[in-house]
Amino acid sequence: MKLLYNNHHQNRTQRMALAGLFVILLPIFVPNLFEPLGRASPTMFSEWNAPKPRHSSLLKIALHRQIPTEQQSELWSPLVSQEWRPCAESTGTSSLPTKSRGYVQVFLDGGLNQQRMGICDAVAVAKILNATLVLPHLEVNPVWRDSSSFTDIFDVDHFISSLRDEISIVKELPSEYSWSSREYYATGIRDTRIKTAPVHASANWYLENVLPILQSYGIAAIAPFSHRLAFDNLPTNIQHLRCKVNFQALVFVPHIRKLGETIVHRLRHPPGKLQASGTEFHKGRIGDSEVTGAGKFTVLHLRFDKDMAAHSACDFGGGKAEKLALAKYRQVIWQGRVLNSQFTDEELRNQGRCPLTPEEIGLLLAALGFNNGTRLYLASHKVYGGEVRISTLQKLFPLMEDKKSIASAEELAKIEGKASLSAAVDYYVSMQSDIFISASPGNMHNALVGHRAYLNLKTIRPNMTLLGKLFLNKSMGWTEFQHAVRNGHKNRLGHIRLRKTKQSIYTYPAPDCMCQS
Repeated sequence: MKLLYNNHHQNRTQRMALAGLFVILLPIFVPNLFEPLGRASPTMFSEWNAPKPRHSSLLKIALHRQIPTEQQSELWSPLVSQEWRPCAESTGTSSLPTKSRGYVQVFLDGGLNQQRMGICDAVAVAKILNATLVLPHLEVNPVWRDSSSFTDIFDVDHFISSLRDEISIVKELPSEYSWSSREYYATGIRDTRIKTAPVHASANWYLENVLPILQSYGIAAIAPFSHRLAFDNLPTNIQHLRCKVNFQALVFVPHIRKLGETIVHRLRHPPGKLQASGTEFHKGRIGDSEVTGAGKFTVLHLRFDKDMAAHSACDFGGGKAEKLALAKYRQVIWQGRVLNSQFTDEELRNQGRCPLTPEEIGLLLAALGFNNGTRLYLASHKVYGGEVRISTLQKLFPLMEDKKSIASAEELAKIEGKASLSAAVDYYVSMQSDIFISASPGNMHNALVGHRAYLNLKTIRPNMTLLGKLFLNKSMGWTEFQHAVRNGHKNRLGHIRLRKTKQSIYTYPAPDCMCQS
């Protein structure tokens, strides 16, 4: 009996080992199975399991929605004055130190908007130390693999000129410090490198730990540096300086602005265009006179990439194959250490922790009053699930555009394959839009919410907890859904929210960057 049990146990163990080996080797023999699904190039995985609409009853009515003119007028009207105005302007008197204590270098990782915040903090740290700032070095992003430098993205002359009364900035180190480079610090332990800066370090930490190195060597290199300056307990002039960098000194290079302006002009003044085939509601040509909100457009930042989908641990309707692909991706990228994976999909949605799919963000926009004649610009990199996943949003908003649909290949040539430059164009267009909405929180969402609040521009912040619960209710009708959505977003349209302790000054610019009128 014991021998029989041992044989059975051994056979079971061998079967389990073989199954595990199969899962490990499957990507080698079928490499496309778990590849990210981009909009332009869906893989065999997307062809096997094309995700279907998950909210068909709502979608059916939303496709034929009629929006009252009064609701349209209210939706497109600009925000009224909120008794807050920008006040990050210079006092007019130079506060430049008479003598610099040395040079400060910073090395910034992350995407464009994380690097943008790092640049603002670098200027502030240089000011705290009375040091000269070397133009920040932007690291190659391991995800997007974009090697764009500061000078490729931002107008350097404007940056230096705007801050000339605050700190000294140099484009490169003088010859006696030319040895201080990224390569130098990558090859050994160096006395001039500070790699222990804590997240959200205080001003005193820099004075106690970095200033002595500046005084000894004349130079200090801080890496890593992202999120290395606190948001609280800093002098008012330092906070104002961070605001000035973010909202005034950081301007994109001319060719980014030119392309952005071209896109904005075409969104506001499109030629009469034939609508996408397969739509039931717009036949023939549409002119400005036929569309409420004529000459206006909305930007949707649709953040629904594979990283976000996998890390959320939510179910997006792609079946067992999608769940397997995302689980494997979580294991490879985060070794399974994803907090959300211990919760069920229903629990996550009730907590508002699932990113909105293109279908869900489309239903949200429709419920808020955006009709099918809305000019919608899609700011995104790649959408997980490809064209199939985004097709429902396209049906709801047939006038949806992105860079590739509204600009020619020649016009896009300078940003082709450059994720940071592409994001810069989207940022520029987003700042010019009448309304901005982001499907899920993230660095671009945070940066634009703050920048648009600073300028009192209408910005919709989805109520994720409310929407999670609404989309779980499969018996809810369109009228009830629309009413709940509108009530749940009355105070989420760009109203000023005062920054609380530990919150980012770049997302909540009041009161540090703004004054009451």
